[in-house]
Amino acid sequence: MEFTWDIFTIIGTIAFAISGAIVAMEEDYDVFGIYILGMITAFGGGAIRNLLIGVPVSALWEQGDFFQIALLSITATILFPHNMLKHWPVWGNFFDAIGLSAFAVQGALYAVGMNHPISAVIVAAVLTGSGGGLVRDLLAGRKPALLHNEIYGLWAALAGLLIGLSITTAPVELIILFIAITVLRVLSYKLKWKLPKRALHQ
Repeated sequence: MEFTWDIFTIIGTIAFAISGAIVAMEEDYDVFGIYILGMITAFGGGAIRNLLIGVPVSALWEQGDFFQIALLSITATILFPHNMLKHWPVWGNFFDAIGLSAFAVQGALYAVGMNHPISAVIVAAVLTGSGGGLVRDLLAGRKPALLHNEIYGLWAALAGLLIGLSITTAPVELIILFIAITVLRVLSYKLKWKLPKRALHQ
C-alpha cells in the first residue's frame, strides 16, 4: 500500500506542478511566479485535505523528495521548447487530468489508511484531487473548473467511492482506476460534458 501511495503521489506531483506552471505562463507570470503557482498547485490539495481530516498541515514539509520532484518538473516546463508553446493549452488540460486522477486515488488511500469512514474517504479524494487546481485557478484569476460546469470533482468522488467501498484495492486495480478517471476527465472537457445548472436568472 505504501509503495502504491508513493507512486500516485509522484505522478500527481509532477502532473500538477506542470499544470500550475503552464497556467502561470499563460497568464504571463514571471519565473518566480511560475515556480510559486506550480508548487501551490502540486501541494495545495494535500494541504487542504490534511487540514480537514485532522492531519497537521506541517506534515506537508516532511515531503522533501516530492518538493524536489515538483521543482524539477517546473524547471523542465520552463525550459520547454518555445516553438511548442501553442500546444500547451492541450497539454495543460492533459496534465490537469492526470493530476486530478492520481491525487484522487492517493487521497482516498490516505484516508483509508487512517481508517476514516466512506464519507471522509470521498471528501479526501475530492479535496486532494481538485484542491490544488482550485487554488491555482483562483490565484490565476480564473473560474475554478471544480465550481463551474465541467464534470471535474465528480470523477474524484467516484475514485473515492470505489476505494472507500474496497471495490478497488489491489495495485493493478488502482492503476486501472487511475487510467479510467484520467480518460473520463479528458473526455469530459473534449466532449463538453456538463452537470445541470440551477440559475436564478432567466
